[in-house]
Amino acid sequence: MEENQNTDASEAGDAERSLKGAERIAAYLKTLPDAPGVYRMLNGKGEALYVGKAASLKKRVASYAKPMTQSYRIQRMISETAEMIFVSTASEVEALLLEANLIKRLKPRYNVSYRDDKSFPNILLRTDHPFPQVLKHRGAKSRDGVYFGPFAAASAVNMTLNTLQRAFLLRSCSDSVFQGRTRPCLLYQIKRCSAPCVGRIDEEHYAALVAQAKEFLTGKSRLVQDQLAEQMHESSEKLDFERAAQLRDRIRAMSHIHSRQAINPSGFAEADVFALYHADGASCIQVFFFRAGQNWGNKPYFPRHAADEMPSGEVLGSFLSQFYDSRTPPRLILLSEDIPECELVAEALSVKADRKVEISVPARGERREVMLAAVQNARAQLARQQAESATQRALLEGVAETFGLDAPPKRIEVYDNSHVQGSNAVGAMIVAGAEGFQKAEYRKFNIKSVDLSPGDDTAMMREVLTRRFGRLMRESSDETNEPEASFRRNTTVVASGASTAATSAYWPLRVEPTPGAGKMILS
Repeated sequence: MEENQNTDASEAGDAERSLKGAERIAAYLKTLPDAPGVYRMLNGKGEALYVGKAASLKKRVASYAKPMTQSYRIQRMISETAEMIFVSTASEVEALLLEANLIKRLKPRYNVSYRDDKSFPNILLRTDHPFPQVLKHRGAKSRDGVYFGPFAAASAVNMTLNTLQRAFLLRSCSDSVFQGRTRPCLLYQIKRCSAPCVGRIDEEHYAALVAQAKEFLTGKSRLVQDQLAEQMHESSEKLDFERAAQLRDRIRAMSHIHSRQAINPSGFAEADVFALYHADGASCIQVFFFRAGQNWGNKPYFPRHAADEMPSGEVLGSFLSQFYDSRTPPRLILLSEDIPECELVAEALSVKADRKVEISVPARGERREVMLAAVQNARAQLARQQAESATQRALLEGVAETFGLDAPPKRIEVYDNSHVQGSNAVGAMIVAGAEGFQKAEYRKFNIKSVDLSPGDDTAMMREVLTRRFGRLMRESSDETNEPEASFRRNTTVVASGASTAATSAYWPLRVEPTPGAGKMILS
């Protein structure tokens, strides 16, 4: 009797697993709690289709069991769903934070997602040395010191560091260089360092320069300029014209950085501005960073989403949650339009920042002017990106025609190697696709073989391609156990060098290359 019950239960479980779409989703309803949590919808291959959060898992999933009430995009997603995974959370805020983390990690096809290849740079003013160093910093904030940022680009950091050197004469050299100096370096000669390494300034006066630099980076630049102007007039009255000229140059350096910034609001000191512009099924989100009352740069993003079926407010809201998944939000966030569950998102970001975070859509005044300028930037950036994409598509079509490919390649990998008279051998891979060169995908290979002859291009290329595609084959989840087949359908590989070297290099792929003018094209 017990064996029959087990058999019946097993058969019922198999029947449930064989279901797909709305029927499969409905089968979960009897066991779901009426509590907050996160759900994942998977297809038959176990790939994530969608990640969502809900105040009530039972109610949210029940809505998917009635596909005819959903948009066409959601209906497609429901029809592909073969399995769901659920995680209960203590609150809806916790569910929102977990959802953003999973979307960023899994990149589900039906979610809004964006590529974020690296962290934003900051300025670090060290506090672990009697004569603090000022430098550019990227990554984990593990070093002792005060961090100022984020800056949208390294160029903005370099410009600010240049100003700090000219205005406050702080050292930028490493500790080892600092300790090894016996005379001032060139930066001292061009008045961009006070040369504490050789005692040209004592610790007390250097600390005063550091304090002024902190005030400048925290938005009190006008106060610092007034103090320096007063000192300059005092030096002039004492006929110390050389010192007065030095102070004048420092004031000019601080004024220069303000004149280079296009938008400098006076109504708020710290904010991130998100401006979305949508056209022809594509979106651009311009993010402006304001810190210390200064514009610290902007960066455009092009989130991936369904062409015309997702409201722009939903795109912006999903992007916002993912953007702060690994970053600390500022006190004020300005948006170009309302987003769903704005209060919940603000609460989640406040929990993450451990202080109140305000989310606002400006309607008038200076904030509105800043937002209109940001939207105009997003519009212009999207137009440029679409024009570049059209040009890139034409180029890829030309590649397909030239080399007789069945369709334009989605991804092109180009390989080459180099050495210095047989030593220091390296290989390199660059990647291009529909969006142009993809620098985040570039790779460098240090040649490790100890038995190859110096300058043997054939052996070097073979090692590079063996390592590259060997790893690809190991990590592939292709059910046919032929991962290189799917790769060949979507990728064109160009190996530079003589025909013999390139042909030998393709041995790891077990395919026949197509020779052409010293390059090998594989499709």
